[in-house]
Amino acid sequence: MGSNSAEYDGTREHGTRDRTGHGAAGVGRRGLIKRSVALGLISVPTMSFLSACASGGGDDQEKAEAGKKTAKNPLGVNDTAPMEFVLFDGGFGKEYAEDAVTVYEKAFPGAKVKFSATQKIQSTLQPRFNQGTPPDLIDNSGAEQMDMGTLVGKKQLTDLTPLLDAPSYDDPGTKVRDTLRPGIVEMGRFDGEQVWILYYAYTVYGVWYSQKALDSLDEQYPETWDQMLAVCAKAKKKGMAGWTYAGKYPYYLPFSLYPMIGKVGGREVLDAIDNLEPNAWKHPAVKACFEAYYELQQKGYVLKGTPGLDHIQSQTAWAKGDALFIPNGSWVENESANVMPDDFDLAVSAPTGLDSSDKLPFGTIWASGGEPFVVPAKAANAPGGMEQLRIMLSEASSKNFTGKVKSLTAYNGGTDGIELTPGLKSGVAALEVAGENVVNPRLQDWYVQLQKEKIGVSGLGEMMAGRATPAETIKKIQAFADETAKDSSIKHYKHQ
Repeated sequence: MGSNSAEYDGTREHGTRDRTGHGAAGVGRRGLIKRSVALGLISVPTMSFLSACASGGGDDQEKAEAGKKTAKNPLGVNDTAPMEFVLFDGGFGKEYAEDAVTVYEKAFPGAKVKFSATQKIQSTLQPRFNQGTPPDLIDNSGAEQMDMGTLVGKKQLTDLTPLLDAPSYDDPGTKVRDTLRPGIVEMGRFDGEQVWILYYAYTVYGVWYSQKALDSLDEQYPETWDQMLAVCAKAKKKGMAGWTYAGKYPYYLPFSLYPMIGKVGGREVLDAIDNLEPNAWKHPAVKACFEAYYELQQKGYVLKGTPGLDHIQSQTAWAKGDALFIPNGSWVENESANVMPDDFDLAVSAPTGLDSSDKLPFGTIWASGGEPFVVPAKAANAPGGMEQLRIMLSEASSKNFTGKVKSLTAYNGGTDGIELTPGLKSGVAALEVAGENVVNPRLQDWYVQLQKEKIGVSGLGEMMAGRATPAETIKKIQAFADETAKDSSIKHYKHQ
């Protein structure tokens, strides 16, 4: 999903030397789940993009002539064709991409490269898609992320299969696809075998906290909800809130809430939600988890004022010790580095479950590709955009990214010789504990507006602010999902 750091919009021209849940939970909630088992039983302005990308209104830009395919140039990049790369300037910064651009420039010294970084991906690029003049490579992330389901449905993206089948940058005998972490290629598919998106970062989502703060409470990370409530009660007595989150962007809440739902009810519950199945949100596991989170709010375990905080403000309050837990992704270590004390001892855990009746074991976590890179269908230099990605998927570029931004990449490796930071080390450990129990909800890339604006802001945001009950929130979110399922203008996707 990516994160959104303080706004910056910078551009540099290469080659021209002009260098960015309700408290009735308790026994009733647990009884509901047990009975169900016995019976066998997340405002982002994306709407405008739905119509704006439906068709190109202007004259399409001229495509660069193909270059000669060689062992060093397997994608046939035109070595004198300009290449434009637009990066989302978020928690990972832009230095890692600039470094990779430098490698491209050395490989094609006759090519002029334009690199820019912005938080305003949609508002910057929507007009260019509409005019048929998009850049060659885009990191489509952040609060203004373009709806990828729409991009795919309207045939606005280039199939990245040639990149995946090309020799890897380090070993000509190994294809790029064979150097990637499990699930990365599959995440880029929407239907069929074509791959439209390459997720560059590998993100561990979960509940982040200071091990030092938890130790000061003489507590272990809670594995059941009763234990979670007890830890929050103890923290409150010491003047620390149990939780905070990005109140203005409540679609951060699912980073821990969704895998909790999967743990409690099984991954089939998450699949049904992704598939927009009727009444998917009314599953007992969803009700139980919503009630659990609402209980945090009702008992005063959420940092006061949280609904009015953005991601940076909530992370800053958390890093300063005002709150113990925060739902987030692994970019938080880099994004909060300037406010996090040296002895913070950052750690991440899989979400706390309900109790022993949960379908999946403790450790069930959400981890998946992050930072979705795309090559537009109408890019002037699509081979150049793919070649830039091939460079970024080399071991050297991967190590550079991991060393600089404290996060893993899609490249399956790239950590040898790197001293892992506390958060990164904890993330790797959490993945080892999870084993096969890694879930990957797809709403955030299949239905961006539904996930962020409706489920997040209008649904979970209102519930966690105390303005709606779990039952009211579930009813509202189910209506949003049904509306999306019935909208013929939206391309629909399903788990195979």
